[in-house]
Amino acid sequence: MSELSPHIPDLDLITFYSEKGTSFFSRISPWTKALILLLIIIFVSIDKSLILAVCLYLVVFSLYGLSGLPIKKLFQWYMMPFIFVLSLALILMWNEPGNPIFSLGIPYFSLTLTDNGLLLMLTLLFKSMASMTYSLFFLMTTRYNYFSAMIYRVFPYPIDQVFLMSYRFIFTTLKMLESMIKALRSRGGGLLKSMRRQSKMFAEVFALTMIRSYDRAERINKAMEARGFNGRYVAATGIPVISMGEYFTMFVVTILMIYLIYFVKLPF
Repeated sequence: MSELSPHIPDLDLITFYSEKGTSFFSRISPWTKALILLLIIIFVSIDKSLILAVCLYLVVFSLYGLSGLPIKKLFQWYMMPFIFVLSLALILMWNEPGNPIFSLGIPYFSLTLTDNGLLLMLTLLFKSMASMTYSLFFLMTTRYNYFSAMIYRVFPYPIDQVFLMSYRFIFTTLKMLESMIKALRSRGGGLLKSMRRQSKMFAEVFALTMIRSYDRAERINKAMEARGFNGRYVAATGIPVISMGEYFTMFVVTILMIYLIYFVKLPF
């Protein structure tokens, strides 16, 4: 498994569950899971209610747990969306119209945290966790050959080739990054030395990774051309079709989302 950080989604672990999963959800058509992911993205983009965001998160978290996927890892991986949302919410949450909770005043400038500002931060946080949880559920219950065939059929050329090539070689790039971080640690490098040294260390790691990746990409390209690669991957695997029960489920989910967004009025 990846040793970059416990808070970065481990692609090796995700691939293991997607290929070895035997749960009921692994047998559902990938088209059904992809369309429900699209519905969830639309829902979190339109809806502004914290209560509905929490309910959506609880539903997708239940799906993740019922699939037998690792719960502890999921909470570790929440660190990335948590930091991303906080970086946005800490700017947007101040001076929102509402009842003041906390004020910070300095000459010619003041910041006020209101109840609506706090609700905004919590709503964004639960929406991001719901989206991430379902995306992981989708990836960890769908075999790679189905996933690649979906990309090949949905996206036009050359976007589909970019996706397929990126997925195949991202593991090689991560392994290179891991080996470099291990080498840094073995020479006394650390993440908490100081902000100046930490920034310099990451800049060096990033630069070395890019240079070595470019070199390696050149060698791989020449090796593939020598073996007859003509610049196009073909993913012709058959994808399980959507059953009548899955059509009915998607219809019910769509109607329920429209009803909750446009006809249900919640206090917050």
